[in-house]
This record gives sequence, structure tokens and C-alpha cells, in this order.
Amino acid sequence: MFTGIVEEVGRAAEIRPRGRSLQLQIEARAVAGGLKVGDSIAVSGVCLTATRCTQTGFWADVMPETMNRTAFSRLRPGDPVNLERSMAADGRFGGHIVSGHVDGVGEVASLERDDNAVRMRILTPPEILRYVISKGSVAVDGVSLTVARLGSDWFEVSLIPHTLSVTTLGRRQPGSLVNLEADVLGKYVERLLEARFGQAGGLTPEYLREHGF
Repeated sequence: MFTGIVEEVGRAAEIRPRGRSLQLQIEARAVAGGLKVGDSIAVSGVCLTATRCTQTGFWADVMPETMNRTAFSRLRPGDPVNLERSMAADGRFGGHIVSGHVDGVGEVASLERDDNAVRMRILTPPEILRYVISKGSVAVDGVSLTVARLGSDWFEVSLIPHTLSVTTLGRRQPGSLVNLEADVLGKYVERLLEARFGQAGGLTPEYLREHGF
């Protein structure tokens, strides 16, 4: 589990395609210290397993499911990536619950200066947007953010100068693709309601009317 608080911006040093998958070498400094084979690490929001560790980074395998769900298909050698090690049991919970299981890809639609912040609007597929709520939490490229505004096919986040300077979000431009992970709590609630009421959509107006509500 992660919290969406980026520890370091690393670099995709080498990418080795393997059919529909690939092997990825990440250059890093802070997160490489103490990293062991088998450890989990979030790379721009994607939970990967370290398969080889060095003093200057690590290697990881990226499977086809990850390629289909994320923006890794556009990753190129030299590209910066957000890095976060899995949360320590005695660590501070600075962001929100982030699993590193990316739901899909959004597209940066616009960037607008708002005093000391930048408002980023992200076009979002409906199957992800259904879990996004105003003032709720969302992970964008592994960064824990608060939803500032919500539209029919987009949401906006407000980025402070610190976030812009210590993550890759400060490098994003309109048209950039970003990895999105909605708050997992909403997904569990929906799944439990479906199981409880025996239908897709869970607790519906029709069900409430039938039962006298």
C-alpha cells in the first residue's frame, strides 16, 4: 500500500520490450537505499516489484495488463517518473490509501494559473469518473490529490508550487496522458452493495420504492 506522497522523481533509464510486456530499469537515489528484490514500489502510480536492485536504482517487469491500463506504452528512455516506496507500518499517513493498481488513463485538457497554484483539468473515462467525487481523493501519476471541481467527463485538481516542483506533474502539458487511480473505498462500497442487493448498481431508486422508501 502507498499514500500518494512522492519521495523522489527518478528516470526511466532503459526499456526492454518483451512482446506485449517489457522490462524497465529505473534510476533513483533516495528510494534505492535499502530496496530489496521483491519489494513493491510505485512508479508514477503503478505498483511494480523490484526484480533487481543496484546502488543507483532497480529493475522491474511490466506485464501486459499493466501496459493496457496505464500510460507506460508512451514511456521513453529518459522520461521522469514519480517514485514512492510502500508505506511502512510505523510511517505517517500523509495522503490517502493508494493501492498502485491504476484504473486507467486520463488526458490533461488544460492548465490554468490560480494565484500561487495551477488548476489541472483531466479528461477522464466514465468508468473511472463514477468513483470521483468533489473534495474526494484521487491519485494522478501516483500523486495524492484533492478533487477541486467535477464535470461530466473531467475533474480538476489544484496543484501547489511544492507539488509542481517535486513531482512530474509540473512537466505535464495539455495532451499529456496520466495514470489515474480512484479512491478504493468507493469501489468496495459499490461491490458490497451489488452483493447485498443482488444486482448491478446496488441500491437503486427502484429497489427503495419497492421496499417502501
